[in-house]
Amino acid sequence: MSSSDNTTALAENKVLILYILNQIQSGIIEDGLYKIITTINNINYFYFKEVLTDLLDSKLVGKFTKDEEDCVIKITSEGINALSLTLDVLPGILKLKADNIFKKEFSSITNETSIIAEFTPKSENDYIIKCKIIEKNETIFEVQTYAGSRDRAKKIVDNWNNNASKIYPKILNILLEDL
Repeated sequence: MSSSDNTTALAENKVLILYILNQIQSGIIEDGLYKIITTINNINYFYFKEVLTDLLDSKLVGKFTKDEEDCVIKITSEGINALSLTLDVLPGILKLKADNIFKKEFSSITNETSIIAEFTPKSENDYIIKCKIIEKNETIFEVQTYAGSRDRAKKIVDNWNNNASKIYPKILNILLEDL
């Protein structure tokens, strides 16, 4: 692929993200945006992150805190202005595909329940683990704990990802018990 092809693809993907975000007034979490964009225009995650970072750095989109930690991505007023000036960069066939796929994908993403677990090292033998359930872009459950080793942290994360539908009701029942 030549340099001009790369530049054209980069411009198209930036405009595509702005175009999609312009249709989502309440914003969307990054994973949801990635799912929509890759369904429309098959790009890999690292390229998506690069394009999104460029848009964030140029203040055409912004990350906004929805609740304590969850960030949604929204188009800014500068992004809306840039979109109006650059919409013709988006090929008609890609715009049509975006319009058709967006309606289907956005409704499935907003109705989707996401199970999220991650661990972050605090030191060599100290890890923070966060486990969440997100439904319709809202965090409905979140728990944070510590682990004394990477293996234990990974086991907790894997267990949550594979069994959250069983673990979550058990935690709720324990919290509702009269002790």
